[in-house]
Amino acid sequence: MDIQKLIYNVTDGVAVIRMNSPENLNAIDQQMVDELFYVLDQADKDPEVRVVVLKGGKKAFSAGGDVGFFYKLVQDGGKVNMDDLITGAETVANKIKTLSKLVITSVNGAAAGAGASLALAGDFMVCAGNAKLILAFVNLGLVPDMGAVYLLSKSIGVHRTLELAVTGRPVNAREAKELGLAYKVVPPEDLERATMELAQKLAAGPLIAYKNIKKQIYDANFSDYRKWLAETEFPAQAECSAADDFQEGVRAFVEKRTAIFEGK
Repeated sequence: MDIQKLIYNVTDGVAVIRMNSPENLNAIDQQMVDELFYVLDQADKDPEVRVVVLKGGKKAFSAGGDVGFFYKLVQDGGKVNMDDLITGAETVANKIKTLSKLVITSVNGAAAGAGASLALAGDFMVCAGNAKLILAFVNLGLVPDMGAVYLLSKSIGVHRTLELAVTGRPVNAREAKELGLAYKVVPPEDLERATMELAQKLAAGPLIAYKNIKKQIYDANFSDYRKWLAETEFPAQAECSAADDFQEGVRAFVEKRTAIFEGK
């Protein structure tokens, strides 16, 4: 595959995947999804890879869905068919949880929408002090995707997950640490160092034990994850993305105004 939106390299057993689409703040579009799945699969198969690090850019980890692209489709009078994108994003989320290598997400700045879901999917999340996780889907009339509701419900409980999903309010790095979502919070200038120190420590560890610990945790907590993604999350997001409320949410976001949702 011709990789255009990622930078991928392997050094001393650490595979680093850096999202590199600054023009749309690393939006999770179809190309980004396809490339992420491809490099994750390559890292999983590569015997030289002992741990995986997923990073964003200098300004943001990821802004989530490409709202500008959605807006153009809406303004052109068309419906936004997100079925392939939803399916691909869910495949990436499941790939991270089932990867035989430990995955560290390194979060700087905003991780919004699908970007927040991607950050949460890792096994360890290292955050810069300026990091913000934002389940912003509701502002567009959507539900969280990439397994965010499933994973958060397992980790912080039903009521907190409901609150974050319904309000779409930002969770700063300190709160993410207090909730047990972030492994470590460091000043922005120390993020690279802290991330790679953890990666190198894990890369020097007992990989067969790590692989089996991760599998045990998956089987104990996430055994129905793939089914939930396909049978619960996909139809919910498909219905929401086909609704008029989604088009209104997209217009309002780009036009910088409050959305007027009519429930249809």
